[in-house]
Amino acid sequence: MDFERMPSVSRRERSGEATIRIGALAPLTRPGWVQAGRHLLAGLEFAVSEVTGAGGVAGRPLELVVRDTAADPKKAVAAVDELARLGVVALAGEYHSVVARAAAARADELGIPFLCSSAVLDRLTERPTKWVARLAPPQSRGWQIYADFLSRAGHRRIAVASQQSVYWASGAHILRDHVHSRGGSLAEIGMSSLDPSSLCDQLIDHRATVVLLLVGHPEPAISIVKSVRNDSRLATIQIGAPAGQPEFAEWGTLLGEDSAAIPFLRYRPEHFNALGSYVERALREKLGEAPSFVALEGYDTIVVLADAMRSHGIERNSIAEWWPHTRVDGTRGKIQFFRTPGTTIWQWTGAPIQIVERTPGNPAQIRTLYNVADPNG
Repeated sequence: MDFERMPSVSRRERSGEATIRIGALAPLTRPGWVQAGRHLLAGLEFAVSEVTGAGGVAGRPLELVVRDTAADPKKAVAAVDELARLGVVALAGEYHSVVARAAAARADELGIPFLCSSAVLDRLTERPTKWVARLAPPQSRGWQIYADFLSRAGHRRIAVASQQSVYWASGAHILRDHVHSRGGSLAEIGMSSLDPSSLCDQLIDHRATVVLLLVGHPEPAISIVKSVRNDSRLATIQIGAPAGQPEFAEWGTLLGEDSAAIPFLRYRPEHFNALGSYVERALREKLGEAPSFVALEGYDTIVVLADAMRSHGIERNSIAEWWPHTRVDGTRGKIQFFRTPGTTIWQWTGAPIQIVERTPGNPAQIRTLYNVADPNG
């Protein structure tokens, strides 16, 4: 798909057919994580085609009205405003947390239901809202599990290579609290004015046994991995990626064997249900590669919205009112939304969480290191 030449208004938008429009937000151009956006959009599109092929909602087909956020919060806000004027019944998608936060705040202001697919920042809105729900687990849950994993592996001296961002700062805070509570130490090394080779010197100085990549992909993450792997002084250090950079095939393409043995978080179950297996196969064919959990989040987003519209109608308020009543089987388990402490939105608390890595000697294969079952299942 040529995202650069994607029309701003689809043929159906121009023709005025009686479709039910859903606004889709995704990073489809740089500096956004384009591969994540591509997978997210593939999942959204496939689910829309499946729902429409099965008769749609009340006999009406679904239509995605796609807007590229390019990892820019201002673009996201402008897109929400435009989609509201176009009459979408709901908003779906987005991968980048800071962008999703901006979109969620605007959706709350305008009164448009927004089902966030992939962003994990705990507080997507500053105030409690009925308009926003989320499928991805909050950052605090996933990253606390990751911190526990490091502690169980015996790591007490942890370093994080970080960039400036609300998302990275939030992640570093979560890790620091957990590591300190278990008697460990965490050194935060800012990469804004530091090159990867200088980072290696600091890792030696801190006597770190693991360095975590709280940085963007592909750069500087790729350069950091290469520098650490090629420094003989750091032969025994572990590299970790709680933000999930190794999830996508591009990671293996750029790093080869160096892409392996870097534990990361992903949000999918150890074993798929029947729907998950079917969708995984279909998305593999659509994408030409193994679908990431982000593609599955996209599919599940439309499944939830279609269920809400069938059950409660297509008015915006009706969809938002349906969040606490949701009981729907998605590709990764039964989806239900709850209000959880510390969050201001409706949250799927049963999203599966894994810690995995690419297998040494066969980086194309993913192996599971730790698996968290659905607490509600």
